[in-house]
Amino acid sequence: MSNLINRLERKYGRYAIPNLMLYIIIANVAGYVLMLVNPVFLSYLTFSMQKILHGQIWRIITYIFVPTSFNPLSLLLFCLVYYMIGMSLERAWGAFRQNLYIISGLLGQVIGAAVVYFITGQDMTSLSTSYLNASMFFAFAALFPNMQFYLYFIIPIKAKWMALISGAYYIYEFLASSWTTSYGWSTKVMIIMSLINFLVFFAATRNYRRISPTQIKRKYAFEKNAKPTNGPKHKCAVCGRTELDGDDLEFRYCSKCEGHYEYCQDHLYTHKHVTFQGNSQPPTKN
Repeated sequence: MSNLINRLERKYGRYAIPNLMLYIIIANVAGYVLMLVNPVFLSYLTFSMQKILHGQIWRIITYIFVPTSFNPLSLLLFCLVYYMIGMSLERAWGAFRQNLYIISGLLGQVIGAAVVYFITGQDMTSLSTSYLNASMFFAFAALFPNMQFYLYFIIPIKAKWMALISGAYYIYEFLASSWTTSYGWSTKVMIIMSLINFLVFFAATRNYRRISPTQIKRKYAFEKNAKPTNGPKHKCAVCGRTELDGDDLEFRYCSKCEGHYEYCQDHLYTHKHVTFQGNSQPPTKN
């Protein structure tokens, strides 16, 4: 599947929408404003499988206008946090892959809602981007596990622990919901679709070269021969930042560079690769 995504990117990458997450956030805010002005306006945009089957096909897309929360403070926090997450994923993957992840997540929710409707008859009119948001956070935590958030603006907690807690809650919610009720069906199906989007896409785009025997041997030899020092252990080959410049900085080796070059999360996917046959100079940002 990774090769398929690469081919799609080469062919359709120019059509990718930069800052797609920003537009989804704007849609959520617009939906909240419409709800304040007149809830009837928003009702023409919400998801309804029954109405879609009767010709109102725009609802397949316009359900993203349904706010994830009708509490203004919660909506503000959503906008701030998920703008950061969306932009981080776009910098890490590129606009095309981030678009593909978001669009497949949105379509997955629609497919899940259709399955629930045809099996139970329940019309999921409250469908929003909440499960897509969870899927995006899992992807973010997998890429930047040590990125730190402040729970309730006070308690510091790393992204990986938040993702594990969320995953445990989803498992509990999946097991606790019943197959004999419409609500139970909808809960199980939407959780499955959300996790499938994360697992399939992330597994397909993961770079497994860095855990190959060759890469492990190269890293071990580098660490073994490195001289002990009281200074920083990690340093970005592009910007020169170290782990002393911030607790939220992530550093990784690039499997495509020939040599022992390490990069921070901002330059891991944007630097110019070093090869002995080509560029032998220190890497620079593309």
